[in-house]
Amino acid sequence: MGSNEVFAVSGPKHMMTKINWNSEEHRRCIAACLVNGTYIMEHDGYRHRRLAPAWWESFQFRYINVLRDDDAFIFGAIFEYVPPNGRHPRAPRYIVAFRGTIPLHFTGFTDMHLNLKYMINKHHDTGRYRRAREQVGRLLDAVGNCSAGVWLAGHSLGACIALDVGRHVMERRGCGLPTFLFNPPHVSLAPVLNKLRMADKAKRDLYITSFMVKAALAKTVGRALEKGMAELFDRLAPWVPELYVHEKDFICQGFIDYFEQRQRMLERSRILRPVAEVAMRMSFRDMWISLHKTENGEEPRVRPHLLPSARLWKNSSEGYPHGLEQWWQPDSRLNLRPRQYIYHGP
Repeated sequence: MGSNEVFAVSGPKHMMTKINWNSEEHRRCIAACLVNGTYIMEHDGYRHRRLAPAWWESFQFRYINVLRDDDAFIFGAIFEYVPPNGRHPRAPRYIVAFRGTIPLHFTGFTDMHLNLKYMINKHHDTGRYRRAREQVGRLLDAVGNCSAGVWLAGHSLGACIALDVGRHVMERRGCGLPTFLFNPPHVSLAPVLNKLRMADKAKRDLYITSFMVKAALAKTVGRALEKGMAELFDRLAPWVPELYVHEKDFICQGFIDYFEQRQRMLERSRILRPVAEVAMRMSFRDMWISLHKTENGEEPRVRPHLLPSARLWKNSSEGYPHGLEQWWQPDSRLNLRPRQYIYHGP
């Protein structure tokens, strides 16, 4: 039995008696607990036990549907908030939660295969991503509008799925769902640069050079792609997902550099601001693919880390940096530093 599977032992003890839906801390903790519940649901099935329900029933949620992939593994669930005395205005009506990779488990091979698909940006049409988009779409159709309290939450690989679904809903429906992304993976060189302990100036110079090369390529060989990305960023800009990352987690460190370095460029000078505005929307891989389209003319898939807006929560507390359990701990145990990044367009 895992150390984080029994709610009474490992759950957020500071919230056992009363929930404050006005508190960002409480909203974060509940979202993380429901994601943990989806992990445990998969374990419960083959271990013939029932530990998972406490992770949502303790907060007056009930699960109304599970999401299974092509191999019948549970990768997510839809939970409905059913308080006996009416719903608080800041509380969700539904939370759709997605688990991440489960190592040393029957689903491990499938999880790792999807992680590899994500790394090469080929994940969009796999069974889990497709089913997640379909299920959330049906849920939104059923509730009648996008402002009816549907939240998304996920950890690690599950955060990739939640990010994909949230982007899809915003792009297609113009609706920014509240989204909680715990340790979302980011494929970049940032962890390598951090490991090399590059001097701050050398690191800044490297990013400035990279941004300038991207901007130059975008204005020459990648004009069509750059125009499309500018339009996409304009559509996605009002959506501000919550990104929860640990500074020592090499899996998600890239998001820290992505937002902080682009902000430094935007604030650096009037000359560099237009460079940053173009470069933040582009990736070298997308520009390369745009020059070598498939025979049917299919456009390259947008890299998942290219986000116009987000609120980034940096955590530097002790403990396993990629673990989900850190995110249902009280603020007093975390060294959280939030910053909101809003895209205003060129």
